[in-house]
Amino acid sequence: MAYRGFLLVNLVIFSSLSVVFASDPSPLQDFCVADPQSAVLVNGFACKNPKQVQANDFFFSGLHLPGNTSNPVGSKVTPVTVVQIPGLNTLGISLARIDFAPRGINPPHTHPRGSEILTVIEGSLEVGFVTSNPENRLITKVLQKGDVFVFPIGLIHFQRNIGDGSAVAIAALSSQNPGVITIANAVFGSTPEISSDLLVKAFQVDKSVVNYLQSKF
Repeated sequence: MAYRGFLLVNLVIFSSLSVVFASDPSPLQDFCVADPQSAVLVNGFACKNPKQVQANDFFFSGLHLPGNTSNPVGSKVTPVTVVQIPGLNTLGISLARIDFAPRGINPPHTHPRGSEILTVIEGSLEVGFVTSNPENRLITKVLQKGDVFVFPIGLIHFQRNIGDGSAVAIAALSSQNPGVITIANAVFGSTPEISSDLLVKAFQVDKSVVNYLQSKF
């Protein structure tokens, strides 16, 4: 009986340690403001000398300003990542404002380094993401002002303004630099181009269609 109790205690301790190891590491200092001028190459940005840190290293102004949606997709993303706020370095968070013209879209894309939680500020949006292979199930919903939706890390997702007026959303992401891969741009607009023969087989379309799409991107 005592042996079983010993095993149970060890199991609880091991489970607790597993939870700890699965979380983000705790910072070892108050902050690590990014120093983009540093010659040191790290996974992220090297730290600025703390004695040189100023309030502006933690500040961004302009998220209240509408983005210019006069483009083919009818949307504009205003990012607030570690590039805009150096003080976000190592903190694992960032923001973005997304403006939509009437019927504008934020095309299918993915964030390779962060999950996203989106809040509609104005208008109505159709949003959705696609699960991974082999199901590739589309999970979609129409959002109104004040509604919130989550896009899991790495999954292809999109937003579309289904209203007759402009729409605005604020997105928070679980990375200082979540990255973005717009699917159409990556596949048909890479430099150098992906072989058209490869894309013909992948998409099961005529080569002229692939060539046309590559010319557009």
